[in-house]
Amino acid sequence: MLAIVGANGAGKSTLLRLLYRFLRPTSGCIRLDGKDIWAMNARVAARSIAAVLQEQQNDFSLTVREIIALGRTPYQGGFGQNSRADTNIIDRVIDQLNLDVLAGRMFGTLSGGERQRAMIARALVQEPQVLILDEPTNHLDIRHQLEVLKLIRGLGPTIVTSLHDLNMAAEYAETLLVLSRGHTVACGPPEEVLTAPLIAQAFGVQAQIQSLHPSGQTRLTFHI
Repeated sequence: MLAIVGANGAGKSTLLRLLYRFLRPTSGCIRLDGKDIWAMNARVAARSIAAVLQEQQNDFSLTVREIIALGRTPYQGGFGQNSRADTNIIDRVIDQLNLDVLAGRMFGTLSGGERQRAMIARALVQEPQVLILDEPTNHLDIRHQLEVLKLIRGLGPTIVTSLHDLNMAAEYAETLLVLSRGHTVACGPPEEVLTAPLIAQAFGVQAQIQSLHPSGQTRLTFHI
């Protein structure tokens, strides 16, 4: 799990849009397993890279199961019908994310945390190699923030996510990428990256860093 952090305007969302092929790079290239993602067929790319965005699905006339089933679109033929294999994958992901009791509910009736789980499920049924999430805890209360972060950390694909909470990023991600004004400031394990000078450079605040023993977790407090 890679967490991208930085102040507002640092370039987090722009980087993610490049990674899931919403924006095309003007120089260089983005490779997945050595292959330029823009040299891939769009359907192949959609099978390899899935994204969960801040903008939630607006079609409230669909059930949770129907929303999740949309993730199988890159595998379907011209008639757009789910095969037995598609159905099995959808069932497995619904069970994995404990969405069984919600599957028949209308998507528009869900809470914020439940919607986020449903959108992660839709991305997972794409069976991607890389799952990209743009601020997955945004607008969620603390319980649902922790629920979502624990959920995505335990999933199979490589996870790339932007987060605004440094303490949560340090606790849940194996690697942090710190951006400032569109440039990489640091990249590495949280305990190596999150230093007071770097936080002052990237965020413009003073940080006090505390190591919590015996867990080894880092806890940050900030002041201007």
